[in-house]
Amino acid sequence: MKKMQRSLLMLCLLMAAPSAMKAQQILNLEDCRQMAILSNRDMETARAKMEMADLDKKIAMSNWFPKISVTGTYMFNEKELSLIGDDMSKRLQNAGTALDGALHDTMGQLQQAILSNPQAAMEFMKSPLWQTVVGQLSKTQLADAVNKIGSEIDKAFHLDIQNVVVGVVSLQQPIFVGGKIVAANKIAALAQELSRAQYDQKYQDILIGVDQSYWQIVSIANKLKLSEQYADLLHKMEHDVEASIAAGIMTEADMLQIRVQVNEADMMATKAKNGLELSKMLLCKQIGLDLNSSITLADENTEDIAMPLLRETKDIEDIYKDRPEIKSLNLATQIYEKKVNVVRADMMPKIALTANYLISNPSSFNGFDTKWGGMFNVGVMVNIPIFHAFEAANKTRKAKTEASLYRLQLEDAKNMIDLQVTQCRKMIDEALEKVNMARNNMLNAEENLRTASIGYEAGVVTTNVALGAHTAWLKSHSEYIDACIELQMNNANLLKAEGAYARPTDIENEKQAKNK
Repeated sequence: MKKMQRSLLMLCLLMAAPSAMKAQQILNLEDCRQMAILSNRDMETARAKMEMADLDKKIAMSNWFPKISVTGTYMFNEKELSLIGDDMSKRLQNAGTALDGALHDTMGQLQQAILSNPQAAMEFMKSPLWQTVVGQLSKTQLADAVNKIGSEIDKAFHLDIQNVVVGVVSLQQPIFVGGKIVAANKIAALAQELSRAQYDQKYQDILIGVDQSYWQIVSIANKLKLSEQYADLLHKMEHDVEASIAAGIMTEADMLQIRVQVNEADMMATKAKNGLELSKMLLCKQIGLDLNSSITLADENTEDIAMPLLRETKDIEDIYKDRPEIKSLNLATQIYEKKVNVVRADMMPKIALTANYLISNPSSFNGFDTKWGGMFNVGVMVNIPIFHAFEAANKTRKAKTEASLYRLQLEDAKNMIDLQVTQCRKMIDEALEKVNMARNNMLNAEENLRTASIGYEAGVVTTNVALGAHTAWLKSHSEYIDACIELQMNNANLLKAEGAYARPTDIENEKQAKNK
């Protein structure tokens, strides 16, 4: 939603660009800042990194929840599975025939044994029962029935596995992994804050670049007006000298001096005009407009350059909190300290709960049948690392060393920021003094030019003196413009050094608080 709003705002600004080119739309400093933020590719990259960090945090959070997966397999086998050999298979299939033959042989041998014994033969002949039993046994046919049973048994030893389908639903829930999940979630949260700090840093870098380009254009525009005024004064003086020469009061040598100064003034105005165009092209590039767009800045045509609103002196600890560089290094240090816990977790036991449901066809849960059958199982998995050639211990020492390096960088950054802030504050004081001195010099030069012009018109002041007054007027005004612009530049540098630029994440937090 936020990305869509930014895109719509940028679209509106770009749609307004053509009308701005025609109507000379006036852009103030805040307009330029917003357009630069919306159009800068580095800001888009920083926003994408913030979104990635948010997703990484969600990914780390998902490790608390069980992992559920479904796996399915189909396999075609060329042959079936046989648990007995071919010879045994034939024996089972012909078991009835063999049994029937053996029975008949046995009965024949029994009859011969009875008949060979006269007494047994006499008893056998006298007993109709034995005759009936022996006769029936001799006529009994067991081959078909036993062969059928043997075939069924043989079939049971030949498993149909030509078409096999297996499905598994698995669940894994980590119970204890040495604190790795806790550390990973903390690292993801710190990385999310780090991406926001880097976004703020990029935001402030863009603002300082736009501020410098803006005030450089204001400086060149005022110098262009100054050079044009200086050229107008010299042209008027040239006209007066021409009249004096015609009256015989001045010589051609005076005219040559004037013309040399006039040419220099015209060249100065031309250079200022070209420099103004190039500076505006640079600003157009920074704020996302076409390089040939015609823009006018709000402070470009003011009579006097605006003075910056100087802020109260901030405490150095507050500056450390507001500087995104310090925040980034502090977060990086914490991240590497948490990485020590992640690496140390590799040396800790790991416990996880597992649950599975298995379904297959053919099924072997009730004999072996080509039907669907399934079962579930629940278990606990424990992994205890014993020896890995001190790999985990070395990784832990490496992570501690990396954390110590970031702590050293953090201390160095604090010292550099302290030096930078002190330097910017002294430069502000010097710039204020320059502005006051330049203003006094400018007033004196204006008064000097006024008296010299009156004396020159009265004929009591020479051409050299009059030209010197004009040159001093030009120099004093130029130094005043430089002093004012230097004060603006130094103020912008101080704002960045103190972390006083409004950070976009702070603005978003304020909006969210108001909405609540």
